[in-house]
Amino acid sequence: MKFELHHGDCLDVLKTLADCSVDAIVTDPPAGIAFMGKDWDRDKGGKADWIQWMQSVADQCLRVIKPGGHALVWAIPRTSHWTGTAWEDAGWQPRDKIYHVFGSGFPKSLDVSKAIDKTAGAERELGPKRVSADGTVAHDRAGARHEGYERPWRSDPDAVDRNTRVSYPATEAAKQWEGWGTALKPALEPITLARKPLIGTVAANVLEHGTGGLNIGACRIEANGETPCGSGNRLGTGNTYQMKDYVSTNGGNVTPPEGRWPANFIHDGSEEVLALLPETTSGSWKGQTPDVSESMFSPGNGGGFKAKPINWEGDTGSAARFFYCAKASRDDRDEGLPMDQHSSHPTVKPTDLMRYLCRLITPPGGIVLDPFTGSGSTGKAAMAEGFRFIGIEREAEYIEIARARISAEAEKPRQLSLF
Repeated sequence: MKFELHHGDCLDVLKTLADCSVDAIVTDPPAGIAFMGKDWDRDKGGKADWIQWMQSVADQCLRVIKPGGHALVWAIPRTSHWTGTAWEDAGWQPRDKIYHVFGSGFPKSLDVSKAIDKTAGAERELGPKRVSADGTVAHDRAGARHEGYERPWRSDPDAVDRNTRVSYPATEAAKQWEGWGTALKPALEPITLARKPLIGTVAANVLEHGTGGLNIGACRIEANGETPCGSGNRLGTGNTYQMKDYVSTNGGNVTPPEGRWPANFIHDGSEEVLALLPETTSGSWKGQTPDVSESMFSPGNGGGFKAKPINWEGDTGSAARFFYCAKASRDDRDEGLPMDQHSSHPTVKPTDLMRYLCRLITPPGGIVLDPFTGSGSTGKAAMAEGFRFIGIEREAEYIEIARARISAEAEKPRQLSLF
């Protein structure tokens, strides 16, 4: 079985799956905000009802996953606390939170000034946008200055955007509240990392069930030629000292060939995000460390460790040294679909990102479960990584899209391992 898709309510389907039968869960459940008016994203009657519903799903997910198995559960900032509460109350152990940061979000905000004019029944005048030389005062298409309000346009002060007509406040109250809105631009999505309780130690659980750890080695981030950090030499011949994830035996800079340790920060590589993460240089450190090659009670050492100096060089390069992946392209969204069909799902995830997340928490050959399959992004990623997949989707318009996308990926030839 490479994959299986179930069309139906996730609670009904989950109850048919065997106990401890899947290795990992990667899913993007509804957020309870009626996104784009979709019925499947409604709040079930309010916060308490929605959390109770989500907890019932998390209960079943906890039953079917193996001890120590991890789940990565997407959310949105507004209701991420609902999601986290439901999964924790179901018995999942919160382990971390990954933040997916992007620059392509579009603000879904109510224009307060327009709403005031609409309430007053006042018609707003439309015209091309003009600004004053200092970029602060708006002018209408006739050049008349609108007194009593200012707004910091970021366009060229001398430019007139003839392709974009803007409306100007009609009432004095609307002028007073020009520039006010009701929402911020979305720029991140939190992903809860949770784990089913272990049986015994991590080592015992991994040996018995194959779950309990994170695949750090396969998810390290390429250094891309940057100067590594944490170089140093632990005193005592033949010993090494590890600071962060960089190890040196000779006091020089050594970048591990496998790359940087994966972080709980993921971004889309956009210029907007990179501008927030400029080139940086971390400080160096000069101090002392115990020389464990010396006796704890060596003469003249005061009965303690013998301290010797050790220097750590700083780290230079872009602060955006994390896994990054652009949002799903049209080709990625539609791959596997008929030529005249496009994915209608509003929140398709990029395959490279979902591959990274599946790889992080799934043992080799393991089964990934997604109880909210949507357009099949998790399943497509699981196929690309050589995992097996179980998907559940309630909406008929999405299940066939998911089937086509996952099937196309599953049918691609894979290079066989020699080991």
